[in-house]
Amino acid sequence: VEYTLHAADKDAIGKAAEIIQASIRQGGRLHVTGIGKPGHIAGYIASLITSTGTPAYFLHGTEAVHGSSGQLVAGDVVIAISNSGNTDEMMATVFCAQDNGCKIIGVTGNAKSRLAGASDVVLLADVVPAGEGGPLNRAPRNSILAETLVMQMLSVVLQAEAHVTPEEYVKHHPHGALGKLREDER
Repeated sequence: VEYTLHAADKDAIGKAAEIIQASIRQGGRLHVTGIGKPGHIAGYIASLITSTGTPAYFLHGTEAVHGSSGQLVAGDVVIAISNSGNTDEMMATVFCAQDNGCKIIGVTGNAKSRLAGASDVVLLADVVPAGEGGPLNRAPRNSILAETLVMQMLSVVLQAEAHVTPEEYVKHHPHGALGKLREDER
């Protein structure tokens, strides 16, 4: 975690936020996609970003090339999450999004990947030298944490730029402990 936090490129995160905000100002939308475990992270991040003031939509990584890319329009932004950045299914989705006129923000652990090369901005979610951890050092453990951390950093920047007040947040998240305004926020 510490390695990922220190390795995160704050300028790239700022540029990604600018691309997203420019798209939204022009009527565009934000979509988040991934394949496998990063697909689960994509759903979480789309929900998190939406609840904090920037509407975002989950785009299923493989369904996108089987009709779901119909939700994409020119001027939209797609955040594509892939540790290797070379997954064929993810690249098919990225190329489909580009063919639909979308900008791509790539989140990857591989700065030399196909995803990095195809992206308008790259958010490096690096886990080296730790690798994934565990006996096989293959199951996506550390890479999922790195991707989540980098995306949470982006969500904080977007939330700050959206100037979400506690009252507005509660409108998006009305139930549970988070949905209750504290006395000092009234």
